[in-house]
Amino acid sequence: MSPEITIIRLLLPYKLGSVNCYLIKTDTGYILIDTGNSNKRTDLEKELDRAGCKPGNLRLIVLTHGDFDHIGNASYLRILFGTKIVMHSGDSGMIEHGNMFYNRKEGNILLRMMIRILFRFGTSKRCIPDTYVDDGYDFSEYGFDATVLSLPGHSAGSIGILSAGGNMFCGDLLENITKPSLGSLIDDGTEANASVEKLKKLKITTVYPGHGQPFQMSSYK
Repeated sequence: MSPEITIIRLLLPYKLGSVNCYLIKTDTGYILIDTGNSNKRTDLEKELDRAGCKPGNLRLIVLTHGDFDHIGNASYLRILFGTKIVMHSGDSGMIEHGNMFYNRKEGNILLRMMIRILFRFGTSKRCIPDTYVDDGYDFSEYGFDATVLSLPGHSAGSIGILSAGGNMFCGDLLENITKPSLGSLIDDGTEANASVEKLKKLKITTVYPGHGQPFQMSSYK
């Protein structure tokens, strides 16, 4: 049986758009890919409950990267649902120290200041992941026939999750706000382009981005 995918779209503060979380229902429980920003925590909990995801059956939280709008509820949900958090070690410093620029190259100082003000990340939201995953990590023990792909570019520790059915959860490497495109915030352009080329060589049908609508990989130019 193919896993059931529920898209949970959460609004970002200050009308900055929205971010996607993906709830995967398997034969043995649920897996949540990314957790959104904490400003819409109540909405996230309602959507999880509506889908049947409750304490005891959320088996894993997978974080595609360390941006605050993707990890904002991870620590809270781990405690509430009694689950585990996994992510790539390259971005773990972001959630451990509450700094999404922890491992990024020097960039626009004003942008950094603005993001830190808009996406406050206090100590209660910080945590240490339970497991670090890298290229090839297999989720079959959680009832999900899928593996991790290392996709640096948006951040050093960005990952994707590729299911056996050809569904790719790509974090912020790609987006589909107006059309399928490279993510709007890229830390290393060379690595990002190499990651995209890596995806093009794989049997991917549908791409599930961190922002915007899912799209067919064949439509990405």
